[in-house]
Amino acid sequence: MPVCCTTALGRMRTAAVLLVLFLGHIVAPLEVPLDPKVLEGLPQPPTITLESPKDYIVDPREHIVIRCEAKAKPPPSFSWTRNGTHFDIDKDPKVNMRPNSGTLVVDISGKDKAEAYEGVYQCTARNEHGTAVSNNIVIRQPIDYLSSIKAYFLEGSPLWSKEDNPPIIVQEGASLVLKCRPPAGLPPPIVFWMDHNFLRLPLNRRVSQGLNGDLYFSNAVVSDSRTDYICYARFTHTQTIQQKQPITVRVVNMDAFNETWPVFLNETDFFGDGATEDRRPSFQVPSGPTSSKMVLRGEVLDMECIAEGLPTPDITWAKVSGELPTKRFTYHNFRKNLRITGVTEADAGQYRCTAKNTLGSIHHVITVTVKAAPYWIMAPQNLVLAPRERGQLICRASGNPKPTIGWFVNGVPIHNVPDDPGRVVEGDTIMFEDVMTGSSAVYQCNASNEYGYLLANAFVNVLSEPPRMLTPRDKVYQVIMNKPATLDCSSFGSPIPKITWFKDSHPTTLEGDPYVFYDNGTLVIPVAQAMNSGKYTCVALNMLGKSDNQVYLEVKEPTRILKQPEYQKVQRNRDVVFECKVKHDPSLNPTMIWLKDNGELPDDERFIVDSDSLTITEVTESDAGTYTCIMNTTLDQDSASANLMVVEQPDPPIDLELTDQKPRSVQLTWTPGNDHNSPIKSFLIQYEDSLHDRGNWHNMTEVPGTKITAHLKLSPFVHYTFRVLALNEVGYSHPSLPSQQYRTKAAVPDENPIGVQGIGTQPDNLVIYWKPLTGLQSNGPGLQYIVFWKQRGVDENWKSVKIANVSNFTVGGTPTFAPYDVKVRSVNEHGVGPEPSAVIGYSGEDLPMAAPDNVQVHVINSTLANVHWEPVFYQSVRGHLKGYKVYYSRQGSLHHHNPHHAEQQVITFNGNRTHGKLPGLHPFSRYTLNVRVFNGRGEGPACSNVEFETPEGVPGKPSFLNVVNLSLDSLTLEWGPPHDRNGRLTGYTLKYQPVNNSNDLGPLEELTVAANETRVTLLNLKYSTRYKFYFNAKTLKGSGPTITEEASTVIDEGHPEPPPHPHPLSPTSQSDRHPLHKAHPIVPAFENASFALREDGVLVSWEYLGPENKVYVEYIVENSNEEWKKEKVNNSQSHTLKRLKEGLAYKVRVVAKDHSDQMVHSSEELFVTVPAMTSRQVDIATQGWFIGLMCAIALLILVLLIVCFIKRNKGGKYPVKEKEDAHADPEIQPMKDEDCTFGEYSDNDDHKPLKGSRTPSNGTVKRDDSDDSLVDYGDGGDGQFNEDGSFIGQYSGKKERDTAECIESSEAPSPVNAMNSFV
Repeated sequence: MPVCCTTALGRMRTAAVLLVLFLGHIVAPLEVPLDPKVLEGLPQPPTITLESPKDYIVDPREHIVIRCEAKAKPPPSFSWTRNGTHFDIDKDPKVNMRPNSGTLVVDISGKDKAEAYEGVYQCTARNEHGTAVSNNIVIRQPIDYLSSIKAYFLEGSPLWSKEDNPPIIVQEGASLVLKCRPPAGLPPPIVFWMDHNFLRLPLNRRVSQGLNGDLYFSNAVVSDSRTDYICYARFTHTQTIQQKQPITVRVVNMDAFNETWPVFLNETDFFGDGATEDRRPSFQVPSGPTSSKMVLRGEVLDMECIAEGLPTPDITWAKVSGELPTKRFTYHNFRKNLRITGVTEADAGQYRCTAKNTLGSIHHVITVTVKAAPYWIMAPQNLVLAPRERGQLICRASGNPKPTIGWFVNGVPIHNVPDDPGRVVEGDTIMFEDVMTGSSAVYQCNASNEYGYLLANAFVNVLSEPPRMLTPRDKVYQVIMNKPATLDCSSFGSPIPKITWFKDSHPTTLEGDPYVFYDNGTLVIPVAQAMNSGKYTCVALNMLGKSDNQVYLEVKEPTRILKQPEYQKVQRNRDVVFECKVKHDPSLNPTMIWLKDNGELPDDERFIVDSDSLTITEVTESDAGTYTCIMNTTLDQDSASANLMVVEQPDPPIDLELTDQKPRSVQLTWTPGNDHNSPIKSFLIQYEDSLHDRGNWHNMTEVPGTKITAHLKLSPFVHYTFRVLALNEVGYSHPSLPSQQYRTKAAVPDENPIGVQGIGTQPDNLVIYWKPLTGLQSNGPGLQYIVFWKQRGVDENWKSVKIANVSNFTVGGTPTFAPYDVKVRSVNEHGVGPEPSAVIGYSGEDLPMAAPDNVQVHVINSTLANVHWEPVFYQSVRGHLKGYKVYYSRQGSLHHHNPHHAEQQVITFNGNRTHGKLPGLHPFSRYTLNVRVFNGRGEGPACSNVEFETPEGVPGKPSFLNVVNLSLDSLTLEWGPPHDRNGRLTGYTLKYQPVNNSNDLGPLEELTVAANETRVTLLNLKYSTRYKFYFNAKTLKGSGPTITEEASTVIDEGHPEPPPHPHPLSPTSQSDRHPLHKAHPIVPAFENASFALREDGVLVSWEYLGPENKVYVEYIVENSNEEWKKEKVNNSQSHTLKRLKEGLAYKVRVVAKDHSDQMVHSSEELFVTVPAMTSRQVDIATQGWFIGLMCAIALLILVLLIVCFIKRNKGGKYPVKEKEDAHADPEIQPMKDEDCTFGEYSDNDDHKPLKGSRTPSNGTVKRDDSDDSLVDYGDGGDGQFNEDGSFIGQYSGKKERDTAECIESSEAPSPVNAMNSFV
């Protein structure tokens, strides 16, 4: 075993290094650094680094090479001893020593033989500081070569010892041993048995090979007979094989032996002397009940027990006083060998092997003794000391028996060298005190007992060296925050230097938290933080000098995965994305790696790796697994994993089988298919009836996914075929293959038709309906139905008819609305079904004969009335009483200005009601109504008409509000009375206030105007000021909804703003002036924007709730880069676009702009496609004759207008009656035939409100509250009211429809309208 020569690293120094250093006493030795630059300048005694093994077996085909290498400063010289005396290699030309080495090379080719160089060799390496010696190396030749090769070539004798092997005859069942006796060898040969074909003989429990090479037969059988049992020995060192002479074995039974024994008696060996019978085991090896074995520590212990017997015995092993060593023991040779490797002292003891067969057992106990050659407890280590230091060498070994320790100095026994007062030997320890320069030496320790020895070299090197730094200068350490930071300060000096640390430019040494200092100079910060970054300086100091070094520490942010990939369950062929978002220190270069199941991702273009995600497209089942994202930097890493489960619909079940077949049931079993990672929730069983409904599959039943059988109930006379579908969370599987067909026998019907009812369709008939049975329900051929009926309370006997292939039967000649008992029974060729239950039906209804009596109306408020009546007698209904209908119509307004409306409305009250409510009435109106009863056939006669009147309500909004005659400080407002006055008007309320450029509102002014006025002029207004006006009408019930308008006085460029003056009209109530306040826009401004295609263009409608009066409809061709075109809207909630071109698609929107023409509100964009016309009519407006005619008419009207204007301005005041007649209510004006307008006011554009008018969102007719139930509002009628009484239409629109009809029937446009269009 070569001596360990490497220096010991990592020894701990004590905290009192500096104190002991200067006193010249130190406990721990110096560690010699391995840095070649340091070693180059240090003296060092020799150290053996390589040597040959203690036992050297010569290979005669090669040179003898005895190795010996050593290192030292200065380099060592080498010498050898042979058999204890100096070996002079210069005198033997066959022996050479390699340059700069102690290795010997001996040439044994030619006539020189290897045996001339056998012996014990030892190498010595020395320089001026000491001498090191190697182990004793014993050179020997292999024994097999000496005994076999030499004998064969020189003496001509065979390689194996000559012996005569006569045939062996053995009785069948007897035991047998074939001896091998191989030649001795070093190392021992490997033995095996083969035949003449070089095939190994088979071994088993009965035939086995012992450790000595013999072949053991526990009992012989006839098949063991053969003539070529050959034992071979293979010598591993020389790679040669020798063989024994073949052995012949004949196994015979007793009869064969009696016939042949005289022939072979003198020529053969005979095993067995009697008939063989079954016998108890006995050991072939070892012999006797006990044996002993000695083994050395660390070697392999082989124990064997081979037994014979019939039948063949089995071998078992046990340790008598303990357990067999776990993991170190194995059985071989069919449990006949027990092998224990790495033997220790604990393996000593008794081991029992037991051989057992059916006739008994036998035991053998092997006592194992463990001895030990010396082995190291503590081998001596090289010791480097400074002058006047102290230290020690320890040589501690163990063995059995205990080894003796011998010390040598430079290869000389220590007791033969001069005494050294600074050296004390105490057994296995040498202590040194106050060592001096020049006392370096190499010490050898020899530990030996009868089984071997150990030899170790350890030098004591006394050095005086100033400190020198070994750590590279300006080294940069990078660590992750919150991790330990280790800064090295490796130095060398003798005596050992003291290490101190400084940070940055601070003059004080580092000490205490958070720093930890080690004796080798290392500085550790257990939990590094950003504040610990900086420059660190370490200083090494001893009595001979000092040295320093600088290193740098950089603390980096840790790498963290902020968003980890998440568990994904995805269907096959879908895409999946794993996200992995990471945060890291910006100065570090990260690298992201994705793994699948801890291996590389498949080389597949479907796997797409981005900077922070992994995408797998078109996932397949093979993609399932665990995916891990790893973010690596040069300092740290972070990782996270997530599983991918690929699911899909299950495979269809297989192996459908029908068992337990009965007339009305069968057992269906199947084998589930692959669920594809999604557990099966249920199985759906379907059937096909190939007799009645071939090709159509029907659901039969569903069973839980944990079951694979189903008990199916069957119907008679059906040809069943079954299939099964599996369901998981993805969906249903494909259907399984159909099962075999199962036919059930016919039987009588089990059930009768359902849904039986009797309903008359005429006053004199009764139709009996039922739901026919299916083929599955028929239970047999020839399905028919027996229909029974009788009039309840009149007929005693049932009337019946048998019919087939229908689902109804009509009974004629019945009285009107009479009750009948009806029933239907099924029947087939095998008999009738069960007795059916009867149901009640009625013959046909007729119209009611009577009208409700005593109808009364109670008016609740201006829009609601309650109507009461007495019900009709049941007999007069002549059918099922469905309810009552109230027909009512508005006859006219109680105000003489309003025309009357005669359109009739209806409201329905279901059931046997006696009262109801009429909502949505028009205030201040006259109504008539009547009540009728109705049944399933229709309505009865109406009662006498009843008249009632509704009281006054609040008026509607004024029909228009226009601003005219604008000047510097005045303007005129004109308006029209409300279309719906809802009572007698008591006057109007006008409110107005200025609005500045920032939409701030000024003080609000208010005045009251008489009911008969239609215009008012406001004087002394501010010039160049915008005003906002609020206007509404009033009755005795209150004020109606307000309309608004905005207008500005004319700009005066040369005059300052005049002071305010009182207004000419004194308002009934006028508010004080208030400071300006901000007018907030109403949002959302536009609602319900829509369009409709008409013959004259595209009608755009909307609702605008904003404050601005500049409203435009803008349009643009879709997908074009043109600017939006706009058309201004004149105080309306709709506008017709007439300039759109046919066949184009447009985007249309409604916008509102402020006074600076900036858009402040906009509706949603409408996408309008104008259809192309297949043919176009000639536009009359483009004809020359029409243009000339219109010009003449316009000139004539212009002259008439000038005359009227002059005449009107000449007049002064005029009577109120004349003004009232001039501005009469359009509702009571006679209709003009030529343009279908009322009196002076028409529906054309001339009388629409001007721009800026507002339609209030709350412009509804006010109604008095009512606590009546909604049930009293009836159940609807003619689309006016729902059954629950909810309001649908307040009042009819007859006037509007009549007007529209009149316009549509006009053959030519009105000249007035044409003139308005022209102007």
